[in-house]
Amino acid sequence: MPIRKNKPPRNRHAPKGRSKSRPGAKPAQAGWIYGWHTVRAALGNPNRAPGRLVATAEAAARIGAEFPAVAPETVTRAALDALLPDGAVHQGVALHAPPRRAVTLDDILAEPAADALIVVLDQVTDPHNVGAVLRSAAAFGAAAVVVQDRGAPPESGTLAKSASGALDIVPLVRVTNLARALDALGAERFLRIGFDGGAQTSITELRPDGRIALVLGAEDSGLRRLTRQSCDQLARIATPGRLASLNVSNAAAIALYEFTRMNPAP
Repeated sequence: MPIRKNKPPRNRHAPKGRSKSRPGAKPAQAGWIYGWHTVRAALGNPNRAPGRLVATAEAAARIGAEFPAVAPETVTRAALDALLPDGAVHQGVALHAPPRRAVTLDDILAEPAADALIVVLDQVTDPHNVGAVLRSAAAFGAAAVVVQDRGAPPESGTLAKSASGALDIVPLVRVTNLARALDALGAERFLRIGFDGGAQTSITELRPDGRIALVLGAEDSGLRRLTRQSCDQLARIATPGRLASLNVSNAAAIALYEFTRMNPAP
């Protein structure tokens, strides 16, 4: 007869389905973005509504030198730490920023440039990855980053910090249905290129021009079936080393570099 180990009694009054918080952990503070590049980009964005700006004395002097009309609330580093999530790398400055005006896919497609470049993310849920993709998109002149609203991370301080100011440069467009969004891109003559490690064609073999949508999935699950079927072509990023897969933000940076290299701006 098998021996059954005694289990500790279950607390029947404990809430079901909730993860336990780490002892001593501070709840996330909503609405705050932080870090010099992140806050600097937000202050320079005319579409951002003004919010509470707090900074250490050193950071306040730096802000005053670049934005003379802005008067931050000077606080101690300890007070700033208390406002933000544990471990936030704030560099002495934080802004309580109201949500930006939502940019829709219709806004992006109203008058797209003849060589517009858009990044579409399928099932990418990590705010660090989405932020890093936004940063690369800003560096290479992409018109927007499109995500499916369900499952995509909110515009949190973590995402904004990872984007290093790009959240106020490149629109993060949320759509209800990614396949329909890809159909809308196709109707506006975007060549929709999906990235798949098993694709026959390497990214270096492509010679596209005109409007391009780069479609990338999370590295663990890749593109969903409907997303894949909505693409015009599949391509892979050749990796001659021992690892065949890349983090989605790294893959996006490589893809953006390749396509801007193929179609350099005048």
